[in-house]
Amino acid sequence: MNIRERLEEKEEQFLSPFAQKSSKTRGRLKEEAECDIRPAFQHDRDRITHSKSFRRLKAKTQVFLSPAGDHYRTRLTHTLEVSQIARTIACALSLNEALTEAISLGHDLGHTPFGHSGEDVLNRIHRGGFRHYKQSLRVVDLLEKDGKGLNLTQEVRDGIVNHSKGKGDIIIRDEEEKPLTKEAEIVRIADVIAYLNHDIDDAIRGNVITEEDLPKPERGYLGYTVSDRIDTMIHGVISETLLSSDLNVQFGKELESHTVQLRDFLYERVYDSNIVHTDFIKCSRIVEDLYQHFLKNPDAFLKETGREDFYDEQATCVCDFIAGMTDRYAFNLFEKIFLPMPWNIPV
Repeated sequence: MNIRERLEEKEEQFLSPFAQKSSKTRGRLKEEAECDIRPAFQHDRDRITHSKSFRRLKAKTQVFLSPAGDHYRTRLTHTLEVSQIARTIACALSLNEALTEAISLGHDLGHTPFGHSGEDVLNRIHRGGFRHYKQSLRVVDLLEKDGKGLNLTQEVRDGIVNHSKGKGDIIIRDEEEKPLTKEAEIVRIADVIAYLNHDIDDAIRGNVITEEDLPKPERGYLGYTVSDRIDTMIHGVISETLLSSDLNVQFGKELESHTVQLRDFLYERVYDSNIVHTDFIKCSRIVEDLYQHFLKNPDAFLKETGREDFYDEQATCVCDFIAGMTDRYAFNLFEKIFLPMPWNIPV
């Protein structure tokens, strides 16, 4: 028995009957030899962590565009915070932490530069639309490793594409719409807990709102600090879920109601505020102009990407390229293409 097999045996002994066991994975897109040290979901986690798209998250906007301070979140720090919240819940429920972590770390790999404004622009101008959770799956299936993809397990792939909720219901109640695993349901909830509280924290730091601006009923129920609110939400999810006979992942009606109210406040006072939104209108122009430029100039696209030919429809390749950009890369490329450079007279 090798190390992987011993770890898989421990999962069978100690994890909940409702947990997804590594030894019972539904497999990968392409068959491959198993690692003798790492169970399948640990292997997936490592592949995601070592990917280029994961590293680029450090230079993609979470909420605030190019903030001057050092303590604002980026898409990478958001991802890490989702991972830690999700793992805390998974551990308490005796679910598979490695699977939970892999889904968490991969859930935003397809996010555009400039936060959701970049996503909104591509969704508007790209034929067939654009959604970052679908793009995240495309990244791990196709775009990473120069077109080879990461060849992740079905459970991780399913969790990545089913993590997003936008302004929709936090909890999926239709059984047919639920992801394959309890671990994926946890990541969906952890994503909400993370962005609600950390975006509020950043908005307070940026003087967009104050702590006292938050709705009083929600402060009274959830807590008067960011850490208290996170703690309340995590405890609520764990306690409510443990009450169910089938480990049905849930918030509880009262907790969910206050969480939704807090989310509505965040959209109204932060995401759609003039302070935050004005800069993203400018960034939308950058995304759209780059997209249109490369559609009209295919040779320029191939030169910029170092490719000899298109691997898919031209528009799809352009969309992939722009979605993968960091904020900084998009800024610099826009400047190089569209802004006049100072003329240097040879001496």
